[in-house]
Amino acid sequence: MTLAIAARGLAKRFGAAVAVEDLSLEVPRGSALALLGPNGAGKTTTVRLLTALLEPSGGQAEVCGHVLGREDDAIRKKVGLLTEVPGLYPRLSAMENLLFFAELYDLRERVARARIEPWLKRFDLWDRRDQPVGGFSTGMRQKLALARALVHEPELLFLDEPTSGLDPESTRTVRDLIRECVAQNRTVVLCTHHLDEAERLCDRVAFLRGRVLAVENVKHSEGRTAITLTADAAPFVPLVARLAGVDVLASGPVLSFASDEAHHPAIVRALVEAGAGIVYVRPERGTLEARYFELLAPGSAS
Repeated sequence: MTLAIAARGLAKRFGAAVAVEDLSLEVPRGSALALLGPNGAGKTTTVRLLTALLEPSGGQAEVCGHVLGREDDAIRKKVGLLTEVPGLYPRLSAMENLLFFAELYDLRERVARARIEPWLKRFDLWDRRDQPVGGFSTGMRQKLALARALVHEPELLFLDEPTSGLDPESTRTVRDLIRECVAQNRTVVLCTHHLDEAERLCDRVAFLRGRVLAVENVKHSEGRTAITLTADAAPFVPLVARLAGVDVLASGPVLSFASDEAHHPAIVRALVEAGAGIVYVRPERGTLEARYFELLAPGSAS
């Protein structure tokens, strides 16, 4: 398996404030990963670290096969980034904006124009290509920023709230685009507060709160198991995690985890042998939203 991202113990501190701490993450090439977490959880900082826009305070990472901190220029040329604020030049036209950014990626003007035209047409901006961006609507700026992120054909695409401000038709265009990128063996990292978007578009989700709390296949959010014990479940987390092979959460007397039902007899037997009193075992058919709050709600066991 080829990794687009391999981060180990990545950290970023701003003075005494810790934005990201001990963040470890692996993202296979040709996959789509959603970064989920509340405001202030470190999602934007993580993206800025992995796109070589911020210098890490600790840890190490490889992005698109290049070492962060030593090969930052190579990383920047292989990644595309859509920030939450588009960051376009309002006095320049749409075409001028894209040509300027294409030049930063060392694209010759002839090649750049050939790439820009289909993107502007796809986002219904071709007829506005010579107009100043300052007169564009929020949605038009968002689409132009997407074209900017894609014009150099990046291997790895970071998208921060890509459908923000878009109408339903444009939202569908962006979602189709994400699927196409994955089909072309590109990698997409999506920061979003729309959990339905994460479920619809991504293979896996990473739950963040300063560090990665868990990385799960999206399908795991649809089928989990809860084992209720007669006493506090926390001491039995390592045992179940070893048998289930996934992250296990403890909340009071309840153990919650994603696992194949074939593993249940072995897990129950091991718990009994370890002295746990089992009240009942039940399947949980929750949503990604339920999983989100289970992991990230204030006071959660994680």
